Order: sequence, then C-alpha cells, then structure tokens
Amino acid sequence: MQTKNATETVAVESRRRFISIGAAAGLAGAAPWAFAQDGGYPKQPIRLVVPFAAGSGTDAVARITGQMLGEALKGSVIVDNKAGANGVIGAEAVAKAAPDGYTLFMTTNTTHSANPSLMKHLPYDPVKDFAPVSRMGNLPFMLVVNNDLPVKTVAELLAWGRANPGKLTYASGNSTGIVSGATLSRMSGVPMLHVPYKSTPPAIADLIGGQVSMMVVDLAAGLATVKAGKMRAIAVTTQERTKLFPELPPLADTPELKGFDITSWNGVFAPAGTPRDIVLKLNKALSDMANGAVFRERVSKLGFDAFGSTPEELGAFTVSELAKWKKLIQAAGIQPE
Repeated sequence: MQTKNATETVAVESRRRFISIGAAAGLAGAAPWAFAQDGGYPKQPIRLVVPFAAGSGTDAVARITGQMLGEALKGSVIVDNKAGANGVIGAEAVAKAAPDGYTLFMTTNTTHSANPSLMKHLPYDPVKDFAPVSRMGNLPFMLVVNNDLPVKTVAELLAWGRANPGKLTYASGNSTGIVSGATLSRMSGVPMLHVPYKSTPPAIADLIGGQVSMMVVDLAAGLATVKAGKMRAIAVTTQERTKLFPELPPLADTPELKGFDITSWNGVFAPAGTPRDIVLKLNKALSDMANGAVFRERVSKLGFDAFGSTPEELGAFTVSELAKWKKLIQAAGIQPE
C-alpha cells in the first residue's frame, strides 16, 4: 500500500510538473521575453521613435521626454524621427522591433486611434502589436488662418467661405488636422478643399506663405509662430477653453459648430511582448515625470497638457479612442484610402 501511494504521488507530481512546463512553454511561445528580468536595464541606449518630423509638436515633447527619461534611468534615450504615411512608417517599425525595452514609441491618436478608420490596409494593429506604457498628456489643437485672410473669428471665416465658394483650403499634417477640417466643413456646410502634407512643419510654412487658407494645428507646433505674428489663431478644437491659450474660444461656441470637440492625445508604447518588469520600470519613470512639476512646466511652454497613467489605463483608453475616432471619421464623411 505504501509503495502504491508513493507511486501515485510521484505520478501526480510528474503530471503537475509536465502541465506547468507545458503552460510556461505556451506562454513563452506567445511572448518569448515575457518572463525576462530587467537585469540592470537599461544597458544600452533606448530608441524613442516619433512618427512625425522634427519640428512637430510630438517631436518637441519627445525630446524633453527623452532627455528626462534618460536621466531617470541613468542611461541615454535617442529620439528617432520616422515620419511619413500619416505615422504608419514609424508605427510599423516599432511593431516589428525586438520587444526588449530598447525601442519605444511616442505617438498620438493619429497612429493609435484614427489610422484604422482612415486606411483600408494598415500594416500594424494598434492594440495587438504594442504594449502600453503610459499616457503623457493631451495636445490641444487650434484653428489658424493665413494673415491675409480677412477674418478674426470663426463666424467671419465661415461667412467669408460662403461668400467665396471654392476658395477655402485647409492643410493637414496628421489625423487630427484631417478629421477636424472635414468635420468643420461638414458641420458648417462650407465647402473646403483638403491639402494633405507629410508632416506639420511644411504645412505651417505653406500656410504662412499663402498657399493654403487655414489648418488645425497643435499648440506645441504652432504657438510660437502665432505669437510671432506669422499666422492668426481664432479658435481651439476642444469643447472648453484651454488654460494654455485661454483667450481662444472653442469652435463649439459658434452656433453651426455646437458639440465640436476633438482632442489629440499623446502616449508611450513598446512592442508587444516587452517584459512586464521593464514596462513597469518605464511606466514609473514616465508617469512620475508626466505628473511632476518640472516636466509639466517645460512642456506647458510648448502648449502641452501633461499627465501620466498606468499601462492598463493607457490600454483601455486606446481601445475606447479607436471607437471614438471611428465615429468621428464616419460622421465627417471621410472614406478610407
């Protein structure tokens, strides 16, 4: 009897070990780095990919983020601009990068909210291909016009557009510019021609030069140009005034545009499968930074409203924003290309 019990015990323990090993192997097959320890991470420079050109609002915030993140981790962070295709080039590069903590992605609603509804074929999945790390804040957007356009308010802009049919054009350097312009045209009933650009800086240059009438641009990229008097800001896209530019009224204050509310967000992701301990280490550094006075003061001068989050909060937020932007894009009548 003792021999039988001992044999059964050995058999049970063997089955338990087999099941445990099999389960671990299955998880490792899905995410080979899932059980790695950070081992003194980082041991080499971290690459922070930005899907927009140098001089864009996201780029400006990324450079401050990279500097402060490197200091927090006692390492170095290199900003890598991979602009083009409405952020697709940068997003695809990160999605295919090794999930080892040495490639990060600072992005916005362009790649992770709007693109799935703007494009028929997308070479990445904003949920499945990325590990959320932390939200970093919001980028309020404003409507700006060429100085030669004889308007100082949204009502005057719409009146001018009605009096000059076919003459209003709007530039865009990202999805927020695309969707905001189309929504403005649809809600007001004023025809406006869309002129897309690879990124925000050349769009601003053409606006100043008079090649286009107007554009919706983030405060981080456009505020200095507005303050220099090179273009005129007349409204913000958020439903409430922003503390970063309180004198600008919301587009929603104009009767035809009641309910207009489009906000761009910013967050940091890693490739899917990045070790959990590394994600948590990055999250602590980034969220502490985004919620801290030094970072918030520095980026507020760029027109950026900073705050951090947990990885789980960013993940849930990404899913909800995909649904929100799908509705915005469909309502604006934009067809996927």
